[in-house]
Amino acid sequence: MFQTATHHSSCEQGIDKKSAFSFAEKKGADIYDLFALANRVRIKFKGNRVDLCSIVNAKSGACPEDCSFCAQSARNNSSSDVYPLKNATNIIETAAAAKKHGVKRFCVVTSGKSPSDKELDEICGHIYEIKKLGLSPCATLGMLGPEQLKKLKKAGLHRYHHNLETSETFFSEICTTHTYDDKIKTIHAAKSAGLSICSGGIFGLGETWNDRIEMAFALREINVDSVPINFLTPVDGTPMAGREMLDPLEALKIIAVYRLIMPQTQIRVCGGRPAALRSLNALIFTAGADGMLLGNYLTTLGRRPEDDLQMINDMGLVI
Repeated sequence: MFQTATHHSSCEQGIDKKSAFSFAEKKGADIYDLFALANRVRIKFKGNRVDLCSIVNAKSGACPEDCSFCAQSARNNSSSDVYPLKNATNIIETAAAAKKHGVKRFCVVTSGKSPSDKELDEICGHIYEIKKLGLSPCATLGMLGPEQLKKLKKAGLHRYHHNLETSETFFSEICTTHTYDDKIKTIHAAKSAGLSICSGGIFGLGETWNDRIEMAFALREINVDSVPINFLTPVDGTPMAGREMLDPLEALKIIAVYRLIMPQTQIRVCGGRPAALRSLNALIFTAGADGMLLGNYLTTLGRRPEDDLQMINDMGLVI
Protein backbone atom coordinates (compact mmCIF):
# COMPACT_ATOMS: atom_id res chain seq x y z
CA MET A 1 0.00 0.00 0.00
CA PHE A 2 2.81 2.39 0.86
CA GLN A 3 4.58 1.75 -2.45
CA THR A 4 1.53 2.23 -4.65
CA ALA A 5 -0.25 5.09 -2.88
CA THR A 6 1.66 7.85 -4.65
CA HIS A 7 0.65 6.43 -8.03
CA HIS A 8 -3.02 6.25 -7.08
CA SER A 9 -5.46 8.96 -8.20
CA SER A 10 -5.79 9.90 -4.52
CA CYS A 11 -2.32 11.45 -4.72
CA GLU A 12 -3.71 14.62 -6.28
CA GLN A 13 -7.12 14.80 -4.61
CA GLY A 14 -6.18 13.33 -1.24
CA ILE A 15 -6.88 9.97 0.38
CA ASP A 16 -10.37 8.91 1.50
CA LYS A 17 -11.49 8.51 5.11
CA LYS A 18 -10.97 4.75 5.14
CA SER A 19 -7.33 5.19 4.08
CA ALA A 20 -6.86 8.05 6.58
CA PHE A 21 -7.94 5.81 9.46
CA SER A 22 -5.71 3.02 8.17
CA PHE A 23 -2.68 5.33 8.10
CA ALA A 24 -3.54 6.70 11.57
CA GLU A 25 -3.28 3.18 12.98
CA LYS A 26 0.29 2.63 11.77
CA LYS A 27 2.78 1.70 14.47
CA GLY A 28 6.42 0.71 14.79
CA ALA A 29 8.44 0.65 11.58
CA ASP A 30 5.30 1.35 9.52
CA ILE A 31 5.20 4.89 10.97
CA TYR A 32 8.44 5.70 9.15
CA ASP A 33 7.01 4.28 5.91
CA LEU A 34 4.06 6.65 6.44
CA PHE A 35 6.46 9.58 6.85
CA ALA A 36 8.33 8.57 3.68
CA LEU A 37 5.06 8.51 1.72
CA ALA A 38 3.97 11.89 3.09
CA ASN A 39 7.42 13.27 2.24
CA ARG A 40 7.14 12.09 -1.37
CA VAL A 41 3.73 13.74 -1.66
CA ARG A 42 5.17 16.97 -0.19
CA ILE A 43 8.02 16.95 -2.71
CA LYS A 44 5.63 16.24 -5.60
CA PHE A 45 3.44 19.26 -4.87
CA LYS A 46 5.67 21.61 -2.86
CA GLY A 47 9.20 20.83 -3.99
CA ASN A 48 11.96 21.67 -1.53
CA ARG A 49 10.59 25.05 -0.44
CA VAL A 50 9.51 26.00 3.09
CA ASP A 51 6.95 28.77 3.62
CA LEU A 52 7.76 30.79 6.74
CA CYS A 53 5.43 32.99 8.76
CA SER A 54 5.71 34.93 12.02
CA ILE A 55 3.18 36.56 14.31
CA VAL A 56 2.86 39.45 16.70
CA ASN A 57 0.64 39.20 19.76
CA ALA A 58 -0.78 42.67 19.11
CA LYS A 59 -3.38 42.64 21.88
CA SER A 60 -3.14 40.17 24.73
CA GLY A 61 -5.43 38.68 27.36
CA ALA A 62 -8.77 39.68 28.88
CA CYS A 63 -10.67 37.61 26.31
CA PRO A 64 -14.32 36.94 27.26
CA GLU A 65 -14.39 33.55 25.50
CA ASP A 66 -13.90 30.33 27.50
CA CYS A 67 -11.62 28.26 25.23
CA SER A 68 -10.22 25.69 27.64
CA PHE A 69 -6.73 25.64 26.10
CA CYS A 70 -6.17 29.40 26.02
CA ALA A 71 -3.99 31.34 28.46
CA GLN A 72 -5.61 34.59 27.27
CA SER A 73 -9.15 33.79 28.40
CA ALA A 74 -10.31 36.04 31.25
CA ARG A 75 -12.18 33.01 32.59
CA ASN A 76 -8.92 31.15 33.09
CA ASN A 77 -6.44 31.95 35.85
CA SER A 78 -3.16 32.06 33.93
CA SER A 79 -0.33 34.54 34.38
CA SER A 80 -0.44 35.53 30.70
CA ASP A 81 0.25 39.18 29.84
CA VAL A 82 -2.68 41.55 29.46
CA TYR A 83 -2.26 44.70 27.34
CA PRO A 84 -4.23 46.76 24.80
CA LEU A 85 -3.53 46.99 21.07
CA LYS A 86 0.14 47.75 20.41
CA ASN A 87 1.08 50.86 18.48
CA ALA A 88 2.21 50.86 14.87
CA THR A 89 5.91 51.36 15.67
CA ASN A 90 6.04 48.24 17.84
CA ILE A 91 4.22 46.07 15.31
CA ILE A 92 6.18 47.26 12.27
CA GLU A 93 9.51 46.79 14.08
CA THR A 94 8.52 43.20 14.86
CA ALA A 95 7.51 42.64 11.23
CA ALA A 96 10.78 44.10 9.93
CA ALA A 97 12.80 41.84 12.24
CA ALA A 98 10.86 38.81 10.99
CA LYS A 99 11.55 39.76 7.38
CA LYS A 100 15.30 39.73 8.05
CA HIS A 101 14.97 36.02 8.86
CA GLY A 102 13.38 35.26 5.50
CA VAL A 103 9.78 35.27 6.68
CA LYS A 104 7.25 35.71 3.86
CA ARG A 105 4.03 36.16 5.86
CA PHE A 106 3.43 38.26 8.96
CA CYS A 107 0.28 37.92 11.04
CA VAL A 108 -1.31 40.46 13.41
CA VAL A 109 -3.09 38.58 16.20
CA THR A 110 -5.48 40.08 18.76
CA SER A 111 -7.23 38.49 21.72
CA GLY A 112 -11.00 38.79 22.17
CA LYS A 113 -14.07 37.81 20.19
CA SER A 114 -13.51 40.67 17.69
CA PRO A 115 -11.86 44.11 17.63
CA SER A 116 -13.74 47.36 18.12
CA ASP A 117 -14.28 49.69 15.14
CA LYS A 118 -11.45 51.91 16.41
CA GLU A 119 -9.10 48.94 16.80
CA LEU A 120 -10.01 47.66 13.34
CA ASP A 121 -9.14 51.04 11.82
CA GLU A 122 -5.75 50.95 13.56
CA ILE A 123 -5.12 47.37 12.43
CA CYS A 124 -5.94 48.34 8.83
CA GLY A 125 -3.17 50.92 9.11
CA HIS A 126 -0.79 48.25 10.42
CA ILE A 127 -1.72 45.95 7.52
CA TYR A 128 -0.95 48.70 5.02
CA GLU A 129 2.49 49.30 6.57
CA ILE A 130 3.31 45.57 6.74
CA LYS A 131 2.55 45.24 3.04
CA LYS A 132 4.84 48.20 2.31
CA LEU A 133 7.67 46.20 3.91
CA GLY A 134 7.25 43.58 1.18
CA LEU A 135 5.60 41.05 3.48
CA SER A 136 2.30 39.25 2.88
CA PRO A 137 -0.05 40.51 5.64
CA CYS A 138 -2.19 38.07 7.61
CA ALA A 139 -4.55 38.66 10.52
CA THR A 140 -6.17 36.69 13.34
CA LEU A 141 -8.86 38.93 14.81
CA GLY A 142 -11.62 36.57 15.88
CA MET A 143 -15.12 36.39 14.47
CA LEU A 144 -15.58 39.18 11.94
CA GLY A 145 -18.45 40.06 9.63
CA PRO A 146 -18.39 40.62 5.86
CA GLU A 147 -17.93 44.41 6.03
CA GLN A 148 -15.03 44.19 8.49
CA LEU A 149 -13.31 41.60 6.31
CA LYS A 150 -13.83 43.66 3.15
CA LYS A 151 -12.27 46.63 4.96
CA LEU A 152 -9.19 44.55 5.83
CA LYS A 153 -8.94 43.30 2.26
CA LYS A 154 -9.05 46.88 0.99
CA ALA A 155 -6.23 47.80 3.41
CA GLY A 156 -4.04 45.11 1.82
CA LEU A 157 -4.74 42.00 3.89
CA HIS A 158 -3.90 38.83 1.96
CA ARG A 159 -4.84 36.01 4.32
CA TYR A 160 -7.25 35.61 7.21
CA HIS A 161 -6.43 33.06 9.88
CA HIS A 162 -9.30 31.49 11.79
CA ASN A 163 -8.84 28.02 13.28
CA LEU A 164 -11.63 25.47 13.55
CA GLU A 165 -9.54 24.23 16.54
CA THR A 166 -11.03 20.70 16.49
CA SER A 167 -13.87 18.66 15.01
CA GLU A 168 -17.49 19.77 15.06
CA THR A 169 -18.21 16.73 17.23
CA PHE A 170 -15.65 17.65 19.91
CA PHE A 171 -15.92 21.45 19.76
CA SER A 172 -18.39 21.92 22.63
CA GLU A 173 -15.92 20.10 24.91
CA ILE A 174 -13.36 22.88 24.53
CA CYS A 175 -15.53 26.01 24.16
CA THR A 176 -19.09 27.02 25.06
CA THR A 177 -19.13 30.80 24.41
CA HIS A 178 -19.15 30.41 20.65
CA THR A 179 -19.87 27.53 18.30
CA TYR A 180 -18.24 25.58 15.51
CA ASP A 181 -20.85 27.09 13.17
CA ASP A 182 -19.70 30.58 14.21
CA LYS A 183 -16.21 29.57 13.06
CA ILE A 184 -17.48 28.26 9.71
CA LYS A 185 -19.53 31.43 9.17
CA THR A 186 -16.44 33.62 9.67
CA ILE A 187 -14.34 31.52 7.29
CA HIS A 188 -16.97 31.70 4.55
CA ALA A 189 -17.27 35.48 5.06
CA ALA A 190 -13.49 35.81 4.68
CA LYS A 191 -13.55 33.73 1.48
CA SER A 192 -16.39 35.85 0.13
CA ALA A 193 -14.29 38.96 0.81
CA GLY A 194 -11.61 37.52 -1.49
CA LEU A 195 -9.15 36.60 1.26
CA SER A 196 -6.89 33.58 1.34
CA ILE A 197 -7.79 31.27 4.26
CA CYS A 198 -5.52 29.80 6.92
CA SER A 199 -7.39 27.41 9.21
CA GLY A 200 -6.39 24.41 11.28
CA GLY A 201 -6.46 23.44 14.90
CA ILE A 202 -4.83 22.34 18.12
CA PHE A 203 -3.98 18.73 18.82
CA GLY A 204 -3.62 17.09 22.22
CA LEU A 205 -6.85 18.52 23.68
CA GLY A 206 -8.26 15.06 24.40
CA GLU A 207 -9.64 14.60 20.88
CA THR A 208 -9.67 11.19 19.17
CA TRP A 209 -8.29 10.27 15.77
CA ASN A 210 -11.88 10.37 14.58
CA ASP A 211 -11.97 14.07 15.57
CA ARG A 212 -8.65 14.76 13.85
CA ILE A 213 -9.75 13.15 10.61
CA GLU A 214 -13.20 14.78 10.78
CA MET A 215 -11.58 18.22 11.02
CA ALA A 216 -9.15 17.45 8.18
CA PHE A 217 -11.98 16.55 5.83
CA ALA A 218 -13.93 19.66 6.89
CA LEU A 219 -10.89 21.79 6.01
CA ARG A 220 -10.52 19.97 2.68
CA GLU A 221 -14.19 20.62 1.88
CA ILE A 222 -13.80 24.34 2.67
CA ASN A 223 -10.69 24.29 0.45
CA VAL A 224 -8.47 26.32 2.77
CA ASP A 225 -5.08 27.49 1.51
CA SER A 226 -3.02 26.81 4.61
CA VAL A 227 -3.51 24.44 7.56
CA PRO A 228 -1.68 25.41 10.76
CA ILE A 229 -1.03 22.40 12.98
CA ASN A 230 -0.62 23.38 16.64
CA PHE A 231 0.19 21.11 19.56
CA LEU A 232 -1.20 21.89 22.99
CA THR A 233 1.26 23.30 25.47
CA PRO A 234 -0.60 22.92 28.79
CA VAL A 235 -0.61 26.27 30.61
CA ASP A 236 -1.06 26.60 34.37
CA GLY A 237 -4.37 28.21 35.25
CA THR A 238 -6.26 26.74 32.28
CA PRO A 239 -8.52 23.64 32.32
CA MET A 240 -5.87 21.89 30.19
CA ALA A 241 -3.08 22.52 32.72
CA GLY A 242 -2.59 18.90 33.74
CA ARG A 243 -2.94 17.32 30.31
CA GLU A 244 -0.04 15.23 29.06
CA MET A 245 1.60 16.42 25.84
CA LEU A 246 1.44 14.35 22.69
CA ASP A 247 4.22 11.90 21.99
CA PRO A 248 6.55 13.25 19.24
CA LEU A 249 5.80 10.37 16.86
CA GLU A 250 2.06 10.88 17.36
CA ALA A 251 2.49 14.57 16.54
CA LEU A 252 4.43 13.71 13.38
CA LYS A 253 1.79 11.14 12.40
CA ILE A 254 -0.84 13.92 12.50
CA ILE A 255 1.26 15.99 10.08
CA ALA A 256 1.68 13.02 7.74
CA VAL A 257 -2.00 12.07 7.67
CA TYR A 258 -3.00 15.70 7.04
CA ARG A 259 -0.52 15.88 4.15
CA LEU A 260 -2.07 12.78 2.57
CA ILE A 261 -5.63 14.11 3.04
CA MET A 262 -4.70 17.53 1.61
CA PRO A 263 -1.73 16.90 -0.71
CA GLN A 264 -1.73 20.33 -2.38
CA THR A 265 -2.48 22.48 0.69
CA GLN A 266 0.18 24.25 2.77
CA ILE A 267 0.67 22.21 5.94
CA ARG A 268 2.22 24.58 8.47
CA VAL A 269 3.53 23.53 11.88
CA CYS A 270 2.99 26.27 14.45
CA GLY A 271 2.37 26.51 18.20
CA GLY A 272 3.77 23.90 20.57
CA ARG A 273 6.33 22.58 18.07
CA PRO A 274 9.48 22.73 20.26
CA ALA A 275 7.83 21.09 23.27
CA ALA A 276 5.86 18.46 21.36
CA LEU A 277 8.57 17.43 18.86
CA ARG A 278 11.56 17.84 21.18
CA SER A 279 14.61 16.34 19.40
CA LEU A 280 12.52 15.42 16.34
CA ASN A 281 11.79 18.98 15.14
CA ALA A 282 13.51 18.45 11.80
CA LEU A 283 11.23 15.51 10.98
CA ILE A 284 8.24 17.81 10.43
CA PHE A 285 9.39 18.13 6.81
CA THR A 286 9.94 14.44 6.22
CA ALA A 287 6.47 13.91 7.73
CA GLY A 288 5.01 16.20 5.05
CA ALA A 289 5.00 19.78 6.35
CA ASP A 290 6.03 22.53 3.93
CA GLY A 291 5.60 25.54 6.23
CA MET A 292 6.21 26.62 9.80
CA LEU A 293 5.93 29.52 12.18
CA LEU A 294 9.29 31.10 12.98
CA GLY A 295 9.93 32.76 16.34
CA ASN A 296 7.73 33.00 19.42
CA TYR A 297 4.08 32.04 19.71
CA LEU A 298 1.25 33.97 21.37
CA THR A 299 2.00 33.19 25.01
CA THR A 300 4.85 30.67 24.81
CA LEU A 301 8.41 30.82 23.51
CA GLY A 302 9.50 29.28 20.21
CA ARG A 303 12.98 28.20 19.17
CA ARG A 304 15.62 30.71 18.16
CA PRO A 305 15.02 31.70 14.51
CA GLU A 306 18.69 31.06 13.77
CA ASP A 307 18.33 27.44 14.94
CA ASP A 308 15.27 26.84 12.76
CA LEU A 309 16.91 28.43 9.73
CA GLN A 310 19.94 26.18 10.24
CA MET A 311 17.58 23.18 10.52
CA ILE A 312 15.94 24.07 7.19
CA ASN A 313 19.34 24.40 5.54
CA ASP A 314 20.58 21.12 7.05
CA MET A 315 17.52 19.34 5.62
CA GLY A 316 18.47 20.53 2.13
CA LEU A 317 15.43 22.81 1.92
CA VAL A 318 15.15 26.46 0.94
CA ILE A 319 12.94 29.30 2.16
